[in-house]
Amino acid sequence: MYFVYSLLCRDNTIYTGITTDLDRRVGEHNSSPLGAKYTRYRRPVKLIYQKQFATRSEALIEEARIKKLKRSDKLKLISK
Repeated sequence: MYFVYSLLCRDNTIYTGITTDLDRRVGEHNSSPLGAKYTRYRRPVKLIYQKQFATRSEALIEEARIKKLKRSDKLKLISK
């Protein structure tokens, strides 16, 4: 299983990524050098969206789609 997830960063920006282990990855974003460079300087981050997919391909397609959205559209997606 793969997850597409979005994080709300300390500076109120939104970061989106994919993972197979959501708890581990959010922990890495918050306290490990393995977190993305983008989130490393914007800690703490908070999980605000997650969606599960059966294949990596599906997850990557959804991640790319979300990353292209305007902030307002991302917030609408998250509020659903």
